[in-house]
Amino acid sequence: MILVVLGTHELPFTRLLNAIDEQVERGIIRDEVIVQVGHTPFESQNMKLVKFTSYEEMDRLYDQAAYIITHGGTGSITTGLKKGKKMIAAPRLVKYGEHNDNHQLEIVNQFEATGHLIAWHDGIDLSEAISKMTTFEPAPFQSGRKQIISILKDFIEKS
Repeated sequence: MILVVLGTHELPFTRLLNAIDEQVERGIIRDEVIVQVGHTPFESQNMKLVKFTSYEEMDRLYDQAAYIITHGGTGSITTGLKKGKKMIAAPRLVKYGEHNDNHQLEIVNQFEATGHLIAWHDGIDLSEAISKMTTFEPAPFQSGRKQIISILKDFIEKS
């Protein structure tokens, strides 16, 4: 099963769903596709669409997915990375009315540069990213939380 995560942002992300639907039609994607569409209105005979789901159900879907295709939201990305999942991330872009700014482009580019995921960028056929899933091994995710807490603690204690 392939899990597609669009998050909770109120603007639609139909560009990604159209690209995935096309890959199913072409036979590039043969697995079951479950999509958390959020606020994106979309209809498909090729994918199971759910608006929102519970945290527990989403966690279960992440665990069961062979790989995940996600928008460029940090929560969606880090959830998959913490589980060691192979991921394709697609940034929502302002020019298509998918977000208020292009911060997701920066997020996706950074996670791709560190070897954590495969990015799907505007103008590239999604099949190129999908073809990399069989051999791609994501870099292990290491949270910087402890380091940040240590820096803050040192700062507070020295103030």
